[in-house]
Amino acid sequence: MTPSMVFTQNGGTLSLREIPQHAPDRFAQALLSALSGGWRVVSYFGVQAEDGVRLYCLLSFKSHATIGVMSTLVTGKSFYSLTDEAPQLHLFEREIAEQFSLDPEGHPWPKPVRFAPALGSLPGSAPHRPPTIGIMDFYRVEGDEVHEVAVGPVHAGIIEPGHFRFQCFGEEVMHLEVSLGYQHRGVERMMQGRPGERMRKLAETMAGDTTIGHGTAYAMIVEALASTAPPARAQAVRGIALELERLANHTGDLGAISGDVGYLPTASFCGRIRGDFLNMTAGICGSRFGRDLVVPGGVAFDLSADGARQLADRIRTARDEVTNAIDLLWDTPSVLARLEGTGVVSEQTALELGLVGPAARASGLNRDIRRDHPFGIYSMSQIPVETGKSGDVYARTMVRWLEMEKSLDFIEEQLAQLPGGATRRAVGEVSAECLAVALTEGWRGEVCHVALTDARGAFSRYKVTDPSFHNWSGLAMALRGGQISDFPLCNKSFNLSYCGVDL
Repeated sequence: MTPSMVFTQNGGTLSLREIPQHAPDRFAQALLSALSGGWRVVSYFGVQAEDGVRLYCLLSFKSHATIGVMSTLVTGKSFYSLTDEAPQLHLFEREIAEQFSLDPEGHPWPKPVRFAPALGSLPGSAPHRPPTIGIMDFYRVEGDEVHEVAVGPVHAGIIEPGHFRFQCFGEEVMHLEVSLGYQHRGVERMMQGRPGERMRKLAETMAGDTTIGHGTAYAMIVEALASTAPPARAQAVRGIALELERLANHTGDLGAISGDVGYLPTASFCGRIRGDFLNMTAGICGSRFGRDLVVPGGVAFDLSADGARQLADRIRTARDEVTNAIDLLWDTPSVLARLEGTGVVSEQTALELGLVGPAARASGLNRDIRRDHPFGIYSMSQIPVETGKSGDVYARTMVRWLEMEKSLDFIEEQLAQLPGGATRRAVGEVSAECLAVALTEGWRGEVCHVALTDARGAFSRYKVTDPSFHNWSGLAMALRGGQISDFPLCNKSFNLSYCGVDL
């Protein structure tokens, strides 16, 4: 019997010929069996084939730092949906249906994800016309006293477009539906072709506040396909940059959460300190968001001895200042009363939806790519994983702060023992007819890039899964049964990316 999966590691490659190709029924059985055995889906996508649409599923098993891959071929106009049995697949299946004009048979709510033209279709059939942006069905709760509240896609603040539809009974939210896709850029189409500088820059902009997270994943893909290992010094600089990115965004989130409960001291302090962390990244590479720092083969900028000492001094100062600012939160009963018990996502719900990052850890899921599938410097320097139990805004706030403390420790440790040597190695030609996978732990959670190459070594398919793709459903569940006035606070406690999903 053909094995259900073939295995690789983070930053690894497989020959396309190695990947098991199952009949649809066998594929569904093997996938559900793997999920019941503790595996988790990190990517699930379609690829145009001569005789249909080939589906690839990549799964993570953290205790063995293993990634399993399986595939099937869809030759008809539909594929069987597994969402009822495995809710974490619901958005992946909707995306596949939309991109290849397929019907996800049995899917409970197969609405569009991005309103985009199809990537492909069955041989001999024409792709469906893409739906008009924003025109779609929404789930409705019927009842004389039930009312509907629509928010967006145009918002009062300077934020990205997204639509939220609340079904309310009085102030209680019975259901929240999140609809995105208003700024689809066609990034995955643009990532097809020969790997190069243009694609590296595209990867950095997939979610601009996760430049290092996505940029590192892209670099790992190219390095895996070219059998290139970056120098130790480059890996350390990448790790420092990734933790600075985490510190800047977590600090901003803690300030925003404080602002949403009307507690201005922490909000004001964190707004400034976030800028300090961004400026530390700019001190390394000239860009506050880390643009052009991470490149295939290593990093494009080095840290001199003086630069490392200055950064260490700035980290110590920032630690003192941000600690004082956050301590104000924990010492203010009115703030804690607003955070505790608000926007609860249970551990079981988080598990079923496949949540990642701080949102998952705040609900008790002990998962972090830096430990479970270590990459780069994290293969040698571990960062403890912090979790919560209550799954509420308080837990999501506390987990961020605990992660900040560990990131500060990590950066100080790396600066004190920076390896010597080069910061970049030449990258050769990429392998043909291979699949490569790269996972990083961005500040929102797991970033997953998967690339398939053709006979010439060009990308025939490049699939990106931002952590927000997993987590928007968690925000919807956090509001269920809560007050509609809690939405801004819950939204800030997740702080998800619109463009990371819209791509």
